Amino acid sequence: MCVHAHPDDESSKGAGMMARYVREGVEVLVVTCTGGERGDVLNPKMDRPEVQENLPRIRSEEMARAREILGVEQHWLGFTDSGLPDGWLPDSGIDLPEDAFYLVPTEDAAAPLVEIMRSFKPHVVTTYDEEGGYPHPDHVKTHEISVAAFDAAGDPGRYTDRGEPWQPLKLYYNHSFGKARIEALHYAMVDAGLDSPYREWMDAGDWTRDKGERVTTRVECAEYFDIRDAALKAHATQVDPDGFWFAVPREIQQKAWPTEDYELVESRIESRLPEDDLFAGLR
Repeated sequence: MCVHAHPDDESSKGAGMMARYVREGVEVLVVTCTGGERGDVLNPKMDRPEVQENLPRIRSEEMARAREILGVEQHWLGFTDSGLPDGWLPDSGIDLPEDAFYLVPTEDAAAPLVEIMRSFKPHVVTTYDEEGGYPHPDHVKTHEISVAAFDAAGDPGRYTDRGEPWQPLKLYYNHSFGKARIEALHYAMVDAGLDSPYREWMDAGDWTRDKGERVTTRVECAEYFDIRDAALKAHATQVDPDGFWFAVPREIQQKAWPTEDYELVESRIESRLPEDDLFAGLR
């Protein structure tokens, strides 16, 4: 089970891993917490009034296409996108809309996720780290309810109206953009005589939020990057096929950084670190 904040997050964070496991016969469920209702149209080719006016419906249709490409099951949790006001941080004091996912008490917001965990019975759960991967209110809330549900799903004394208890065995955080990966892709582009989309990042040299040292598990999935890219392009309102996400040729990505990377943060079974498989110890 991979828990994400918005439609498109599943395709930009861990899609190669999911594509691999689906094709190895693993059941994979994406849980999407919100509909992305307050998102923007980020692809200039799609930035038209009729698209913005119908964005919730269109994003749902995009999710359906991405779900089919990846081969995963998917469940909408049903909360409302919080939006991302300029300057928002968890302690900034900047107001969010009253119906924002972020403002739902964690105990309440985790309840439907507990029910899905007990129904689907995942052995492995992935989600975002304590900062949400980046400080978006919906990503932070997704982290909070994922951790809460992981702990509560197996407890027969909690959420007694949400199905029979089931304890997932391993909880991971996604780590998509660590310093080592960015450097590897950047220098691979330079060596190929191409313009690197990460040059400004390299020049800035600000790695204060790098969490690369926390990675415990690198899942080889380079041969599935084509499926990952197709799923990401299915979210046409969010991703410009000629933009940043696709500036590094796939062949260079496959050679320079062929894995998707995770941090094992809780395990109810013994597993030796480092790992190359989210199911290490479970096979």
